[in-house]
Amino acid sequence: MDMRRVAAVVVAVVVMAAVPAVASASSAPVWRSCATQREPSAECATVAVPIDRARPELGSAQLALARLPALDPGRRIGALLVNPGGPGGSGVGFAQFGGLASPDLALLRQRFDVVGFDPRGDWYSTPRITCDAATLFDPALDRFPSTRPGFDALVAHNRKAAADCLARTGPLLAHADTQSAAEDIETIRVALGEPKISWLGLSYGTELGAIYAAKHPGRVRAMVLDGAIDHARPMPQAILEEAAATEDALVRFAAWCRGSAGCALHGQDVLRFYDDVVARAARGGIWSSELGRPATADEVSAGVYGHLYLKDDWPALGKDLAAAGGEFPDARGLTERNQFRSPIYGAYRAIGCHDFPSPFTGPADMGFLAGLLRAAAPHSWRYSEYWDFASGCTGWPVPAKNPPRPQPVRGAPPILVVGGAHDPATPLAWARGLAASIEGAALLTRTDDGHTGLFNSACARAAEVAYLVSGVVPRRGAVCG
Repeated sequence: MDMRRVAAVVVAVVVMAAVPAVASASSAPVWRSCATQREPSAECATVAVPIDRARPELGSAQLALARLPALDPGRRIGALLVNPGGPGGSGVGFAQFGGLASPDLALLRQRFDVVGFDPRGDWYSTPRITCDAATLFDPALDRFPSTRPGFDALVAHNRKAAADCLARTGPLLAHADTQSAAEDIETIRVALGEPKISWLGLSYGTELGAIYAAKHPGRVRAMVLDGAIDHARPMPQAILEEAAATEDALVRFAAWCRGSAGCALHGQDVLRFYDDVVARAARGGIWSSELGRPATADEVSAGVYGHLYLKDDWPALGKDLAAAGGEFPDARGLTERNQFRSPIYGAYRAIGCHDFPSPFTGPADMGFLAGLLRAAAPHSWRYSEYWDFASGCTGWPVPAKNPPRPQPVRGAPPILVVGGAHDPATPLAWARGLAASIEGAALLTRTDDGHTGLFNSACARAAEVAYLVSGVVPRRGAVCG
């Protein structure tokens, strides 16, 4: 889901952004210039929201916003809110640093005020979810324990990590769930003075948008849910479905790489090469100059996964995989792409444990599902995002406020759901499930590669733009090749 990879395409430099000005809860946002070279018209502000709407004594959080005013104000439709994924992706960075800069999306910039925001706890929203990276991720920890001592060690580690995050973050950590974030969207809408909003949500942004639509269907003008998450799916089912999708993407990459002169492993058995690199990493035999130590098998696998989001990244994956398996191995190109050292990994974990809590009660059921995981993904099983949630949230002591459950959408205008048959992070079955839960929804199916149509498919981009402007969904059964 990106926690960061969809967002990271344009958010890697958000750390250079200035902190937005602060607005009170009762006032309209106070906008000031926060121009970047990519978006010289960008304006920033904040909106205050309660940390807990049932307990105002806990205080408020400040949500960071970035706005790109419509370039054709005379034909302005309204506000288009964007969420690039996550949990933990920065809508502010997405807006400021060119997330909608593609020529294919120019009409959106013409007709909408594009508004990106950092959800509660993320990036420049304050308080920010803060965790010690070394405490949160221990490379020596077994994330697939099948024994009682191994399981207990995982639980103890996750409890220690959560205690560290809570000490550094404060009470917001217990209220960083997507139900609360969806109500924040309504606060933003009111602050903007918009009777209705349009929405463009990618990956995790589809869950956030769908929950908002379920809560406030009459406030939705149009909504694109691209790279769809079906939050009604039980965790064990979702874990296996996503693992199979990741495996499919890896197999398709391997077939492309073997047959393409543009791949550093051209002509080789790429899956065998990959398996050998991972096995060597499991024995401590793959150095990473980026880490300054050997890379673990989990880190190598997660780094490969990080290259699968964009089809355009496949040549880089071939090069980086070849470097990791060479005579003098260096997995730098892979470990730089894994999420465990990401600056938003703390937010990803904290929000994820609210929304995707662990289904495991002990080593027996964890070991059983791990066996099914290996069967579903015989090459890529060491890393998939839902297993990262499940293992990382096992023993997490903060109660989950938004576990998977049906939340149908009724009374909203037609919503466009986009799913990919070969998406490595969000399987097509999820898009079908989400569309079925939304009254009057339309499903656009992609048959190409990569995570989300916005970043991988000119056809999908065109369909999303046309729908957001006109409000008319594509025909039934529409497919982008």
